[in-house]
Amino acid sequence: MATKSVSIRIEEEMLEKLGYVADYEGRSINSHVLVLIRQSIQAFEDQHGEIQGKIPSAVNVKPPKK
Repeated sequence: MATKSVSIRIEEEMLEKLGYVADYEGRSINSHVLVLIRQSIQAFEDQHGEIQGKIPSAVNVKPPKK
């Protein structure tokens, strides 16, 4: 499986706090973010079923505000 890079915008204070949590867990920020992403995907799949195949671009958008 290929590894891709993603760039995000994050407030400085949030990044500092994320770095603190990552360090506490003995991880780099990158590794900690990957753990959080895996947990999010697992929680989604537990609720909605396994994600199969290629995801249509129409699904891969920000949900509307409530």
